[in-house]
Amino acid sequence: MRKKLWIYLALLVVIPGLMFTVSCAKKVTQAEPSAEETVAEAEPVKDDSARIAEEKAAQEEAARQWEMASEEDIQAETAAKEEELMQDMAAAKLMFENEDIYFDFDSSALQTMAREVLQRKGNFLFELVDASVIVEGHCDDRGTAAYNIALGDRRAESAKAFLVDIGIDALRITTISYGEERPVDSGSNAEAWAKNRRVHFVIE
Repeated sequence: MRKKLWIYLALLVVIPGLMFTVSCAKKVTQAEPSAEETVAEAEPVKDDSARIAEEKAAQEEAARQWEMASEEDIQAETAAKEEELMQDMAAAKLMFENEDIYFDFDSSALQTMAREVLQRKGNFLFELVDASVIVEGHCDDRGTAAYNIALGDRRAESAKAFLVDIGIDALRITTISYGEERPVDSGSNAEAWAKNRRVHFVIE
């Protein structure tokens, strides 16, 4: 009888121990998430709408940059053309003022070369519509001062008449005679006299 009692007591001690061991063995240890999984959870994958919006914004920015570059190119090209035009006009004005017409002795009649020069001057005045011109008549020093003033005036009026005939407004042209007072060559020979029998032009 005592032997059976000891067996029962032993079973009461052993069985709960076995049950505790089995329950511990069945317990599953949960692994910690990896760094990649943590980043993935922290930064969810962008959906298609967000990606499309980013692509559209990038395209719009590229188009804006291209438009700005195009505007800068156009402005630079326009400025270059304006500068070139100003230089051309300055050169034409210089030629206009430096190219005189010449006359025979004691004459106010326009020679063929003088008419060609006046035609070029008229073309310039057609383009420079706001410009006015002073037409100066000059003579050599032969003859009296009064006579040369009158002759210089006739020469200036001949040049003006030609310009008016080709369409230049007479109000844009002023004539004046300096006679023999402003020679370009102070010599007293045929070459000097030929240089001084002239009409000179000044743009106002």
